[in-house]
Parts: sequence; structure tokens; C-alpha cells
Amino acid sequence: MGKTWTEKFNTDKPHLVKRIDKGFADMPAGAQMLIATPKIIAEYLNQIPEGYAADVKKIRTDLANEYGAEYTCPVTTGIFLRIVAEYGYEEIQKGKSVKEVSPFWRAIDRKSTILKKLSFDTAFISLQRLVEGLPA
Repeated sequence: MGKTWTEKFNTDKPHLVKRIDKGFADMPAGAQMLIATPKIIAEYLNQIPEGYAADVKKIRTDLANEYGAEYTCPVTTGIFLRIVAEYGYEEIQKGKSVKEVSPFWRAIDRKSTILKKLSFDTAFISLQRLVEGLPA
């Protein structure tokens, strides 16, 4: 059996900034790339004020700047955003209030590729975005 979303969220692996040998996605060979963690993504989301949103591109740019890298890995950013969303939704299902979890709906909208991968009904995200006045 694989790890739970809680176990994936609470990983002990630290973030990493490394030089990439080959060009990858929007990053040229030789660039310094941040590989964040789920907790770093959650902390970032916690800083987004209610009623505001940030797309993955902005998250990647902001985190790269914060951690002294030129880029943030697009693949792991998407994976970690999903982990934060799945973990947060599970916590809500266990009784936590929406205010007690990282607001993943501020980074996931109907155009997000992550949306199709989520294990829960994405109407929850649409509802939270509507409540905050964000476009669904």
C-alpha cells in the first residue's frame, strides 16, 4: 500500500536547489532549479490573502526568488500542490474548518491540469473560489 496524503505532506525530505545539466521545460541547461516540498507550497498558499489567487507560474517564480534559484521545478510544484490539496481536503473531511487548511483553491482553477488528477469532487474548489469571489 502506498503512502497516505498525510505521509506525503509530512515528508522529511528538505528542499533542494541544484544546477540542471540539460534544458527542461522552460529552464535552460545550467540553470539553478529549486525542488520545493509540500510544506513550502502550503506555506506559500497560506500567504495568499483571501480573495486573491496565484497560478503555478507565479508560485514557481516567487519560490525561486525566495530560495535563491532561477527557476522552480514545474513537475514537482504540480505534484506538491496536489499533495497539499489532497491532504487539506482530507483534513476538512476529518473535521477541520476551511480556515484551518492551506487554501489550495487559490492556486487551482478550472483550467488547472491538477484538477483532473484530484481524488475528490472538484466542486469543492469551485465553491471555495466562489465564496472568495475568485473566478471558478
